[in-house]
Amino acid sequence: MADSLRLPIPSATPRHVYGRILWEGKATAVIGMRRAGKTTLLHQIRKNRHDQGIRRELLPYVNLEDEQLAGLKADSLHLLVDEYYRLYPQYRHQETVTLCLDAIQTVPGWERFVRRLLDEEKMEILVTGSSAALLSREIATALRGRAWEVALYPFSFEEALRHQGITPPNKAALLGSAERSTLEKAFLDYLKLGGFPEAQGQDVVSRQRLLANYVDVVILRDVIERHGVTNVTGLRWMVRHLLGNAASLFSVEKFYAALRSQGIGISKDTIHQLLAHLEDAFLVRTVSIEADSERKRMVNPRKAYPIDSGLIGVFDLSGRKNLGHALETAVLIELERRGYAVTYLRTRQGREVDFLARAVGEELLIQVSVDVSDPETREREVRALTEAGPEYPDAQRLLLTLDRSGLPKALPDGIEAKTAYEWMLENPGQLP
Repeated sequence: MADSLRLPIPSATPRHVYGRILWEGKATAVIGMRRAGKTTLLHQIRKNRHDQGIRRELLPYVNLEDEQLAGLKADSLHLLVDEYYRLYPQYRHQETVTLCLDAIQTVPGWERFVRRLLDEEKMEILVTGSSAALLSREIATALRGRAWEVALYPFSFEEALRHQGITPPNKAALLGSAERSTLEKAFLDYLKLGGFPEAQGQDVVSRQRLLANYVDVVILRDVIERHGVTNVTGLRWMVRHLLGNAASLFSVEKFYAALRSQGIGISKDTIHQLLAHLEDAFLVRTVSIEADSERKRMVNPRKAYPIDSGLIGVFDLSGRKNLGHALETAVLIELERRGYAVTYLRTRQGREVDFLARAVGEELLIQVSVDVSDPETREREVRALTEAGPEYPDAQRLLLTLDRSGLPKALPDGIEAKTAYEWMLENPGQLP
């Protein structure tokens, strides 16, 4: 903790967020997959506060994965605070201290400690963790409305541009041909590379090794060790299947039959549990069918996506270009980043709409297609949106494509077509 107050605050590409970060009287829990940038966000918040005139000594940071703190128990966490106020006794109950606790999930029972600090000290508290379920469960049971969750994902396209030193355009639709070609090349690279900060600028071999290592660490630390998983073979088969078949329907029944045919013993309940663990660790995102009953949602397959499009090329060994899957994955993660609740939709006529996204006072129906220059493809995508319109009359209907070369010149009333990168750059979020 003393080092964090003495050394320069680390700087990196600023992250944008949607919604509020700090809330008086609440602990802010920043959650997301490992290596997505949660620690960087904490330092960004500290730097922003310091730039606003807050003294450095009021912005302590502790990395609970530091080997010097290995084995620390919840009943010893108070020693960190005691040490801080031993160094700065003049601030106790006099000044608001912004305490950042990184990798809080390594200390079982941490939530009771945070609750006590909120009750007894004059502090803003930010914690990070790599498991949504762990933090959500502990926050709900112990902090009782005194916490605020913020999910952090790998770089958005806008953040990836800024990381490369490219200023994102304010209105991408108005770019000239040369600027647009540069932007479209950058977007194509983004879909292939993904958004993990450390993977940016790496050569293909190094990037794939790095991303494969990320997945291995999640499997070991956030699934096997944390949840006591014993069927490691079934787990690894599931990871390879889900990450190698992005944007595809996942059926527990079919996956169960596939494993059994390979001689791998596993129960359907275990498959459900493993899938939940992978979602909790933010490695995989699943999208259920839009339905008016929980039973219908449960019996229909879910669509499964990796947390980042860069993972697709690591695990899909089919040799396909995967642009369609990568584009659909990037759109889904952007929707989640912006706080939408997302399902997929089948119209009454049986056609599929990729995403129905809902936020407060807003609905979006979104079709994603790499290229709609082919009349048959364009007809299929547009017809699905047309059929869904009467069922969701208040929804904005969007057809998102890879680039502008195949954008249709005429569309039915109420349907708008644009490139996915234009849509992503329209609302990049704000600095925390």
